[in-house]
Amino acid sequence: MAQMLLLSRKAACNAHGQDSSYFLGWQEYEKNPYDPSTNPTGIIQMGLAENQLSFDLIESWLERHPDAAGLRRDGALVFRELALFQDYHGLPHFKKALANFMGQLRGNKVELQWRNLVLTAGSTSANETLIFCLAEPGEAFLLPTPYYPGFDRDLKWRTGAEIVPIHCSSSNGFRITNRAVEKAYQQARKQGLSVKGILVTNPSNPLGTSLTHAELRTLLDFALAKDIHLISDEIYSGTAFAGSPAFVSVLEAMRAHPLNVDLADRVHVVYSLSKDLGLPGFRVGALYSANPEVVAAATKMSSFGLVSSQTQFLLAALLSDNGFTARYVVENKKRIAERHGRLVEGLRRAGVECLDSNAGLFCWVDMRHLLLADTFEGEMELWRKVVYEVGLNISPGSSCHCDDPGWFRVCFANMSAETLDVAMQRLQDFVASSSRCGGRGARGLPRGPISFARWMVGLSSSRDRQWSERGY
Repeated sequence: MAQMLLLSRKAACNAHGQDSSYFLGWQEYEKNPYDPSTNPTGIIQMGLAENQLSFDLIESWLERHPDAAGLRRDGALVFRELALFQDYHGLPHFKKALANFMGQLRGNKVELQWRNLVLTAGSTSANETLIFCLAEPGEAFLLPTPYYPGFDRDLKWRTGAEIVPIHCSSSNGFRITNRAVEKAYQQARKQGLSVKGILVTNPSNPLGTSLTHAELRTLLDFALAKDIHLISDEIYSGTAFAGSPAFVSVLEAMRAHPLNVDLADRVHVVYSLSKDLGLPGFRVGALYSANPEVVAAATKMSSFGLVSSQTQFLLAALLSDNGFTARYVVENKKRIAERHGRLVEGLRRAGVECLDSNAGLFCWVDMRHLLLADTFEGEMELWRKVVYEVGLNISPGSSCHCDDPGWFRVCFANMSAETLDVAMQRLQDFVASSSRCGGRGARGLPRGPISFARWMVGLSSSRDRQWSERGY
């Protein structure tokens, strides 16, 4: 009798994306994490887009509102009420507060209806839920490159959907053009894929830029012309701190479109409190849609990833304090801008530039001049050097499906200012040493190509070794 497989093909396949260098860098960091006192030579985590800059503001609010944190209403304990079963529609007063907060982040230029919100356990769940509701297995969504590496997991692994890249180039600052979108659409058709929609992040992860009015109009027009959906992941909407173009939600752009009525059923927004409030551990996300069928189906799906009643109760009180949220948004953006400037200045001192950006918790950094070879193997060689010898975990552009080798995403808000300064000093020393070695390329790299597969074989786990040998 044949031995029964322990895992289903779905669970055992590599489509999860865990073998991406984006996640491998995290694993290396966890083996040797930097600590200024106990491990000053460890790896500094610059691959995690986490906002730790404004915790004190929320902690101060919690101290002033003990009833919310203590699960009390007007001094009376509501523990039993919250501990009992809640249906998957969510607490109305929390959904109302969340809808108002989302409107506040959009300058109150659009009014969000709380009944159009579906609560999910973070934006990961929201994105997967939308793909599940909109696409059959084997159907495709178009995504502009570079894009968040986790989408290979979130959008594809359990839904069976496919991703077709919209190839954007550094030559125009990675802006989305109608030509690029049409080319991706036709490529999908050549592959025999039915295109169900486009998914964008606005502001962009990993670019840290906001979509222009022209880009939004291109996407809306294209969705109408091809009779497809448009999903805008706006998880970083509250981080847009300055510059041009200012953040504009797809909901605002849709409202200004002459065919906004025809667009209403096909435009959907994803949001989470993980980035703006720095609460990824609370697992609070949402999708917003004016399409009643999408809302009904997504609400059923949300039963697989609910937000706890206790969390909803606490955050309903916090988000309903409009005075606090207004002050928080302003101060949080100010702190992000200051930290962004600190990173950009540190990079420049090292002779490294980055894409002009005005949002997010990271910069899209141009290290093409440090490559030994202008290839993705050259990019991985440089990445390996930065992780293992410089001690910085940054995310290579290839993990984000960037078409141009040599770009890296570097995060700045998940650490103290002092740790960021240490990271920048390490990078400056690295680049200076590389320059002293003479010629193009990073310190200590051999003057010939290193096989990417050979390097991957050198990683410790057998799983990584198998991945390399398959040529992925």
